Amino acid sequence: MTEGGKRPFLPPTRRRKQWQLGLGLLISVAFLWLALRNMRLGDVWQNLRGANYAWLLPTVLAYFVTVGLRAWRWQVLIAPLKRVAWWRLYGIVMLGYLGNNIYPFRIGELLRVLALHEMEDVPVSGALATLLVERVFDGLAVLALVFIALPLLDLPGLPVQALVVSSSVLFFGLLALFVALALQPERALRLATWAANRFVPGRWRESVLGVSGRFLQGLAALRSGRGVTAVLLISVLIWLVETTKYWFVMRAFPFQVSFVGLMLTNGVVNLATILPSAPGFVGTFDLPIIAVLRFLGVGEALATAYTVVVHATFWLSSTIFGVVYMTAVGLRWSDLRGSNWDAAERG
Repeated sequence: MTEGGKRPFLPPTRRRKQWQLGLGLLISVAFLWLALRNMRLGDVWQNLRGANYAWLLPTVLAYFVTVGLRAWRWQVLIAPLKRVAWWRLYGIVMLGYLGNNIYPFRIGELLRVLALHEMEDVPVSGALATLLVERVFDGLAVLALVFIALPLLDLPGLPVQALVVSSSVLFFGLLALFVALALQPERALRLATWAANRFVPGRWRESVLGVSGRFLQGLAALRSGRGVTAVLLISVLIWLVETTKYWFVMRAFPFQVSFVGLMLTNGVVNLATILPSAPGFVGTFDLPIIAVLRFLGVGEALATAYTVVVHATFWLSSTIFGVVYMTAVGLRWSDLRGSNWDAAERG
């Protein structure tokens, strides 16, 4: 318990942490088993030995570009709350990547919100709103990659229809909800007040309404057509550069898939990683790449070797540079673990 008897937001209680980790591990193991159940690991090793790893250098450079684009997009979304320097957000985005690599359930995204509060005094609930908007636009951009690629590639047997339909309903529904809340903040706050008066105990009512108000402020960028357009275009650019990272790694191996094919691969992977998994998206990242590449005519062992290198490169890049950033600014995990929602909101 923290000062004043408040329960810290991070880390979660032991029971909840064990439950989350157990579910994530179960899903990751299932995905890995599906990916590797018929694999000849000797063939995979031969493909790994023959790869041209010089192509990993531009892959890492592209990682820095995507971090910069994400920081720019976040700057646009945060602007109604506070003007934050782009380079400050750059480091915090790297911290989020690091957190996702070592915690399950994308906890790194919440660490990013708490770090923004600790370093820039941005209200947690408002920053959380911008984070959710980011995820929605990421989902829409990824769906755009899939929608463009599927008819061009003509892969009728690829079993992604259910994933694409459910993801479309989710992301378009959330976008409609957030835009409605952003355009009608007074009505949304009245509804929140009615719900709080009816269902929330009196001692918590003021805090709940304060959080609701700051959350609505975090959606303010959606009130501007210019802001929405900027966020959408930056999101598309982010995912095109992300696909370029897949293309660079492909150059290290003896196979060729069109950029459109890699767009589809990237899109399916990032829709699949919405699912809970072990830290670093083990399994949920790997199986979709292998499966899509096999549909595109790449041999199973070669596709698996490629996937190992892609995953390792992405994981190591974000982990190493995230640790470097934390060391440079003197930030420790305990600085964030000691935070809690109430204290952050009072700040």
